[in-house]
Amino acid sequence: MSVDLKSRILLMARDDLDAIEKALLENIDPYIDRVREIAGHILFGGGKRVRPLLMILCARLCGYSGSDDKKVSAMFEYLHAATLLHDDVVDGARMRRGKPVAHEVWDSASAVLVGDFLLARSASIAVGTGRPLLMEILAGVLEQMSQGEIHQLMRKGSADISEEEYRNIIYRKTAALMEGSCRCGAILADACDDEVDALGEYGTNLGLAFQMTDDLLDYTADTSVLGKMVGADLREGKFTLPLIYTLSVANPDDSDFIMRIMKDRNPTPSEFDALKGLLETYGGISYTRRCAEALVKKAKDALAPFPACDAKTLLEMLADYTVSRDW
Repeated sequence: MSVDLKSRILLMARDDLDAIEKALLENIDPYIDRVREIAGHILFGGGKRVRPLLMILCARLCGYSGSDDKKVSAMFEYLHAATLLHDDVVDGARMRRGKPVAHEVWDSASAVLVGDFLLARSASIAVGTGRPLLMEILAGVLEQMSQGEIHQLMRKGSADISEEEYRNIIYRKTAALMEGSCRCGAILADACDDEVDALGEYGTNLGLAFQMTDDLLDYTADTSVLGKMVGADLREGKFTLPLIYTLSVANPDDSDFIMRIMKDRNPTPSEFDALKGLLETYGGISYTRRCAEALVKKAKDALAPFPACDAKTLLEMLADYTVSRDW
């Protein structure tokens, strides 16, 4: 089902995705080859282009018929790629999208500085629109994402993190960018405030569901499919929702085992399999999946005021695929 849904999405969005690739290539424009090499490594290494596609679809849903949407949408992919470069350095990651991370191929300083360049390109595109509200949203997203990453960093290895705190972190580090992409699409189309807010609600819930699914895949996916090492969150000391829920209901012996694994951060394959078994037994996997599915429903409900059209259908399909994907 998910493979069929993915194929339908890619077919319907093919022209937009092709145009996004062209815009990403045309608008990066560094004058140093090393910047182009590192930016290309992260930008053209298999990204899903969800964020720029969301902006384009939301603009179209609100009646946009101009020609600037592809260029403007690129700022969200540049911003996203910048955060990935920075996060990989902070987390000490080794793989991203099935290949070595940029700081392994080059060095950490270069990866961080190219991330800074991509953030600057995002800001330049926003300024070029001449729309202060787009600049304000982009700046707000940057603030949210930075604080979310710092919050997560501060809480690494902390077993007392609550579900509410977890949701706050993932809103800032993931959902805020999707919300901003959707809001900017509506604003580019000169939509009314109610439409901007409705699409912001869609983006927020989609982003939360997207991150919860990512956190599930860290325990349930295959490394060759996921494109990064399975169990990376565990090895980085991140308590995500599958663990948070399991710890809230597990018996003392199983809780102690989980805490020992999280403290060690380097489980053997058998220990990792045992941990996954506990997440299944105590319902951490199913609970997280139910939460993500509920968020997808809220995202789709937010689209109710808009008339039926291809853009709305694609937004609904993207929401559904969020919780059925294996990538």
